[in-house]
Amino acid sequence: MAGDLDDLTRRVAAFRDARDWAQFHSLRNLIVSLNLEAGELLELTQWKDDAQVAALAEDLHGREALQDECADVLLYLLLIADKAGIDLEAAALAKLAKNEAKYPVERFRGSSRKYNAP
Repeated sequence: MAGDLDDLTRRVAAFRDARDWAQFHSLRNLIVSLNLEAGELLELTQWKDDAQVAALAEDLHGREALQDECADVLLYLLLIADKAGIDLEAAALAKLAKNEAKYPVERFRGSSRKYNAP
């Protein structure tokens, strides 16, 4: 998967560079942009109940909107990681290991409580 992420990062960087947009891509600006895109993803759920949100994935236009917003979030995340020198695959695997330690199955199966909650 790292090869796929690396290739995708190179492609989004090439897209950015062809438009001379790197000048706008400070780490802070990229983080802000990621959150704006995440807000657009969230906006797709506004005023909808769980069933309506689930139905988005089944609707042609809803699925396309979900797909586009997810892609925007991913592309900004790749640019952030590239700018900060983060290996996303390694970081995700390390975080998963931390979460496995904080949330052992025998204590948290079926529970939504936080690891430090009584």
